[in-house]
Amino acid sequence: MKFQKIESKTVAIAVDNIDTDQIIPARYLKAISKEGLGEGLFRDWRYNADGSPKPDFPLNQPAAEGAQILVAGDNFGCGSSREHAPWALTQSGFGAVISTSFADIFKGNALKNGLLPVIAPAEAHAELLKSPGAVVTIDLASQTVTLPGGRSFQFPIDAFAKQCLLEGVDELGYMLAQQTAIAAYESANPGLVSTRA
Repeated sequence: MKFQKIESKTVAIAVDNIDTDQIIPARYLKAISKEGLGEGLFRDWRYNADGSPKPDFPLNQPAAEGAQILVAGDNFGCGSSREHAPWALTQSGFGAVISTSFADIFKGNALKNGLLPVIAPAEAHAELLKSPGAVVTIDLASQTVTLPGGRSFQFPIDAFAKQCLLEGVDELGYMLAQQTAIAAYESANPGLVSTRA
């Protein structure tokens, strides 16, 4: 799915160092499909032992319904390298996470799975944490986030990851889309193409 722009209210979890085991507990790692992983998102924080929702958890509050942007504390996605963490977030309807920093492996997994990790300046981040439910616009093409009131900031993103998100393809999909150019190059340079199986 092509990622162009998100305009959505936010939901905030003002906790630093949220690790991947908190995002999606280990017992959900048996799944090999993304389907249904949204049910496990923050499972141990969202629900009591009897399965009833904890009303004070941000995602359980009525104002969070339909939010596509999660605002989280610093160092989001630390811990293990489980790809299930961004899967759980996207399966719950999130298209982007805003933080002041992300664990490198989580950030890479997120970008490969259609979830945009947005690094915000400390001042803008603090404003968003204090204003859950604020409507924010994230424009990937211009790499800008527009806050309520019109103020905006730019965020960094790897150029190749950005291109893949804008085109709605993963790395393999990108390469497959280049088949015509690859075939033309191989035809023009037959001595450079390996014949080994």
